[in-house]
Amino acid sequence: MTNYEIGIDEVGRGPLAGPVVVAAVALPTNFQLEGPCKLADSKKLTENQRELWSRYIISQIPFSIARVYPITIDRINISQAANLAATRALKRLNLSGKILLDAGLKINTNQPYQSIIKGDEKYDAIALASIIAKVHRDNIMIKNHRLYNRYGFNRHKGYGTQFHLAALKKFGPCPLHRRSFLINLT
Repeated sequence: MTNYEIGIDEVGRGPLAGPVVVAAVALPTNFQLEGPCKLADSKKLTENQRELWSRYIISQIPFSIARVYPITIDRINISQAANLAATRALKRLNLSGKILLDAGLKINTNQPYQSIIKGDEKYDAIALASIIAKVHRDNIMIKNHRLYNRYGFNRHKGYGTQFHLAALKKFGPCPLHRRSFLINLT
């Protein structure tokens, strides 16, 4: 039986549009990580490095992804949405082991887990989860750019850039926007 270190991390807590995405990655104990470049939290890697790591994870390591979309985020709030996605990702992974969450996340499980401040900088499993979640969310936003190209989701992935704010002012929100995040912008 393989023992796992299960890392869980989220992306997309702060954007004005799109889902919050959580990944759970099960790194086998004593697994020799021989990735394409130095491992780091997804925010510290280039887009190309994240893509290379994503391919590595998909080919080598068990993982799962869960997302919660804006309509639910607006109904239950972003923290609860991230926790819901984290719980779903762990259930979908369907493996047990030492569960490590990046700080701020909570899961609904009977299994013990640790919440670690800057966990994506301290544990490989959490860093890998941050990468696969980021690549997955970015791809969702790029695909949605085709439907809602006036907002520039392919450029900013839903974050509140000047371009995005100007498009919101000109066109109003689209179905991908989190209405609860826009209240203070009008």
